[in-house]
Amino acid sequence: MAFSSDRRQSLIPTFLYSSSFTPKTPAPNPSPSNNFVIPAPSEPGKIQMYSGQYYAACTAGGILSCGLTHMAVTPLDLVKCNMQIDPTRYKSISSGFGLLLKEQGVRGFFRGWVPTLFGYSAQGACKFGFYEFFKKYYSDLAGPENAAKYKTLIYLAGSASAEVIADIALCPFEAVKVRVQTQPGFARGLADGLPKFVRSEGALGLYKGLVPLWGRQIPYTMMKFASFETIVELIYKHAIPTPKSECSKQAQLGVSFAGGYVAGVFCAIVSHPADNLVSFLNNANGATVGDAVKKLGLLGLFTRGLPLRIVMIGTLTGAQWGIYDAFKVSVGLPTTGGVAPVPAPVAAELAKA
Repeated sequence: MAFSSDRRQSLIPTFLYSSSFTPKTPAPNPSPSNNFVIPAPSEPGKIQMYSGQYYAACTAGGILSCGLTHMAVTPLDLVKCNMQIDPTRYKSISSGFGLLLKEQGVRGFFRGWVPTLFGYSAQGACKFGFYEFFKKYYSDLAGPENAAKYKTLIYLAGSASAEVIADIALCPFEAVKVRVQTQPGFARGLADGLPKFVRSEGALGLYKGLVPLWGRQIPYTMMKFASFETIVELIYKHAIPTPKSECSKQAQLGVSFAGGYVAGVFCAIVSHPADNLVSFLNNANGATVGDAVKKLGLLGLFTRGLPLRIVMIGTLTGAQWGIYDAFKVSVGLPTTGGVAPVPAPVAAELAKA
């Protein structure tokens, strides 16, 4: 079944875009290549797909989506980190909140919000901006037919490549954040916590948790992007009777949030053992992975703090995709995902055209 060009938007590959578009009277038996050539936005004031402005917009959307959402869930993150570090005192979610409220008051729930905001804003900029870049880059390397056939591998490769860079930006802020949140007397926040951390462990100490952070964040991000793209495509294919292009922007953003929330649940489960390691290593001087496994236990690595993290990451990921796509819509770009890739035979014809 063929769809007209105004009923489908391209998912990723460059070859699906024409530099200009002039409506033509459809032929009695239009060829597949006419139906699947999608115009890139070229009107005055519009952002050209895959231009420098496009990547800048995606980077800005990533800053907003990650920085604001992580800062908003600081209380949940604070309880989670303390449950991971000191399970004898923080035995459950409810008792953890009660203990923090008793000992530190309401203000204590937002301890570490500044390094959280700065760190995850930097991570979000790299995560989303470079994901869009690598997604296109790997699609171009694969070629039209393979890009359509192996779209999930492209999502996985693009998100993994982006996260390697994003975690280098995040790691110093994450180290300070964990120390501030789990050691109340250590520092008030980023301004005094960062120099104190460096004096204590040196500048390289800020990156001692980088490998576990990669271990947590790379699988998390691969799951986050690949599952989101797949889930959204399935929603538009099976749950919504009208094509994405005919849905309102509000409906599309609702799909983005729903797809993001489900993807976030998967993300939390996949990345949780490494999350426990990151919290443990950044909390104590000279701590090793072996120390963490010995103290927490193998089962504890997979389960300690997991229910809270599922709630936190599900909400967080759903909100991130909602904010990211809302920003894209606000600057005239389409929302992410939801369009099936061009069939391989059609893609091959386009490549030859």
